[in-house]
Order: sequence, then structure tokens, then C-alpha cells
Amino acid sequence: MEYYAGVDLGATNTRAAVADATASVIGAATHPTPRGPTGIAVTETVLSAVRDACDEAGIDPASISVVGVGTIGPLDLAAGVIENPANLPDTIDRIPLSGPLETLIGGDRVVLRNDADAGLLGERFYGEHAPDDMIYVTISSGVGAGVAVDGSLLSGWDGNAGEIGHILVDPNGMMTCGCGRDGHWEAYCSGNNIPRYAQRLYEQHPMETDLPLSASGDSSSDVPFDAAELFAHAGTDPFADYVIERIGEWNAIGMANLVHTYAPLVINVGGAVALNNPDLILDPINERLSEMVLTNVPDVQLTTLSGDVVVHGALASALLADGHTRPDNPEQFRK
Repeated sequence: MEYYAGVDLGATNTRAAVADATASVIGAATHPTPRGPTGIAVTETVLSAVRDACDEAGIDPASISVVGVGTIGPLDLAAGVIENPANLPDTIDRIPLSGPLETLIGGDRVVLRNDADAGLLGERFYGEHAPDDMIYVTISSGVGAGVAVDGSLLSGWDGNAGEIGHILVDPNGMMTCGCGRDGHWEAYCSGNNIPRYAQRLYEQHPMETDLPLSASGDSSSDVPFDAAELFAHAGTDPFADYVIERIGEWNAIGMANLVHTYAPLVINVGGAVALNNPDLILDPINERLSEMVLTNVPDVQLTTLSGDVVVHGALASALLADGHTRPDNPEQFRK
């Protein structure tokens, strides 16, 4: 029996799953992604997650035929590493992946993709809808996209196509992105940056609010607002509603840029921010798109694979690399 592994390396959590040749998941594991001290700590977490998933599946890591990895970027595919990830501390400048994983499985079959590309493959391989022209957008610690045009995944020569979080949406550049540049989509709408954006808006437009301070409880904190609390107070707190309205505007601008560039039939959205607040994220986009888009307006909907979309896409990467095709009955994997 042949086995395959998939890894979802995110800024918050690292997930691994093992599948057999039928594409059925037989083992899984999740670990928090370390914040340092160096990239080697992240590498060790990836290896531990794969080992633990193999343990649950009852197999030895050496029996894995191919490992697929969907990861935060940017990637250096030639070296098999992540270089200077924007959503991890600056002390983490390089995360080796291909070499250590090859050593773990005793082979050289590791497929690296950015996490949004993996999410797209998860939708195309395991998802409910798989049109040839579609986009998967993740709104989580960062913002990214996987794009399929005429049935082909657009990865770019270096694997870094789809870094839409770094699209310029605000020429005035009020907010600085984690990458150090101003005005990027991710600087306003990602889970990491929403608290900072809320603080800036509050400084510009102070108003009464019942939002609690973040865990620090310190009113002098640079970021006193918590993203989850902000969404939880939607409809009852005028400041929370104001921030969510502004986030909706930036998200719609970013989505309109994608529609005009790639003409998708469907945009599926995942990532923790969207999955935890689907109506508050998707409704403002759908309400605005028809006013912003000159061409066909696609369906913008929540991923059908929930939080599994990237790890399933990483598995799909491994399976596709070994000649497998989309299952005849992908619905079985959504139960």
C-alpha cells in the first residue's frame, strides 16, 4: 500500500495528515507553530506533526511516497525553504522544509506550494465545486489566493504567484503590512493586522465602545483591541460595526481586482477570519462586487472544506504528483 502525507504550515498552527492510495485520510496531527527562536524550530514542528500523523495511521514515515506542503511564504523552491515569512517574527528568517522532509521519508519526493495554492487544489480535488476557472482566497493570519484559469493552477516560476495580500489597495498607505510596505490588503484585513487597524481607526475617529481590551488589559497597549471580540460585538457596538464596514470595503476592493484579472466563475473563501465570521466577511463583499466589477460577477462563497482545505490540498499535491486524479465521490471526504 502506498501512503501520502500533507502538511499545512500556517503562522498559527501546523497540521499534518496521512492518506492511503484511495485518498482517504487515515491519520492527522496538529501542533502550534512556534514563534521562534529560529526557523529550525518551525522545521522541527513540521517533522513532529508528520511523525504524529503517521503514528495515528499506524505507519512508518519511511513508507510515505510523497509529501505535499502548503505553507506560508514566500518560498524559495530551488532551495526548498521559506525565506523571511511576513507573518512570523523577524528572528525567523529561513525555514528549511524539503531537505528535512526528504530525510524523514527516506526519499526526495516533496512538493512545496504556498498555502493558498494548496487550498485551491484542495477545492479542485476534494471540494464540492471544481470549475476550471476558480479562485481560493484565504483570509487568516495573512491573505493569499490560489488561482485556476482554464483548469491550470497559476503558481508562477518561483511558486509565489497569488500573494494577493500584498496587492496595494490603499495608495495613501495608512497601514504598514507585516512585510514592511504600506497600503497592502493584508495590512487591513488579516487576522494579525485587524487589531492594529482598529486601533488606528479609533485614534482617527474616537467613539464610545464596549469592546474589551486585549488580554494585556493595558489601556496604554499599542493594540488594545482583539479581533475576535470585535466581530463578536457586531450589531451591538457602533465602533465594531464601523471597523467591520471598513474591512468589508477593503476586502471587496481586493476581490474586484481578482475578478478583473482572472475572470473566475467561483471564489471560495477560507482561513480563520472568514470561517469564524462568514456572514460578516462574505456579505459585504457580495453586496459591493456588482458595483465594482465590469465583467461577470462570480459567486463568492465559503469553502466547502472548512479548516481542512489547505491540508487536503497538500495531500492532493502529493497524490497528483504520483498520478492520482480527483476521486469519483469527493463528497465522502466532507462528512
